[in-house]
Amino acid sequence: MSPAAQQICFVGDSFVAGIGDETALGWIGRLTKRQATEGKPITAYNLGIRGNTSAQILDRIGAEIDQRRSPLRPTRVVLSMGVNDTTYVDGVPRILPDDSCANLGRILETISGDSVLVVGPPAVSEDAQNARIAELSNRFLALCRARGVPYVEVFSVLERHPVWRQQVLEGDGAHPRSQGYQAMYELVAPVWDRWMGLSPSGGEKFA
Repeated sequence: MSPAAQQICFVGDSFVAGIGDETALGWIGRLTKRQATEGKPITAYNLGIRGNTSAQILDRIGAEIDQRRSPLRPTRVVLSMGVNDTTYVDGVPRILPDDSCANLGRILETISGDSVLVVGPPAVSEDAQNARIAELSNRFLALCRARGVPYVEVFSVLERHPVWRQQVLEGDGAHPRSQGYQAMYELVAPVWDRWMGLSPSGGEKFA
C-alpha cells in the first residue's frame, strides 16, 4: 500500500513533540518532511506531550488514536517514551522499571490492531539517569522483540554522540536543538523505511 494512503499517530513525550528544536521539526517533522519531498506523503499526527510518563500515555493512547481513525486510510502508530519514567522525584523514579514495562505491554495490547513501531528513549546529560534510561531501553527492546514489534534503540548512539551531548548540555539537560534531532532522525529513518516497506532490510537493530 502506498504511504500516501496511510496516517501515522506519533505518540509520546517531549522528544516526540520536538522540544528544543528551533526549526520546530524534531525527528518526526524530519520524517514527515522527507516523505513529502520524496512524493510519498503521509498524514501525520504529533501526539507528544511534554512530561508524559508511560502511565500517562497508557491512559490516553486508545482515545487519542481512535479519534483520528479514518475509513479512508489505515492507521499506524509510532510510540516513544521512557525518559520521564526515569526522572527522580523525592528520591524515587516517577515510574518504577517493572511498571514502565507493564505499561508498555498494556499499550501494545491496546493498539494491537495497528502496525506499531517503538522508538526507545534517548540520552540526557545526567549520568545516573542515563544508567536508568539504558536499563529501561534494553528492557523495552526485549519486550518488543518477544512480541514481534519493531524497536529502534537510540540511547547507545546518542549517549556518546558529540552533537547530541553538546546540545543537550547547552540546553535544559534533556533536549537538543535541531542538529541533535537530526542525529536522532538519522537513527530512526532506516528502520522507519523498513517498517513502511520502503527499503530492503538491513543491519539495523530491529526487534
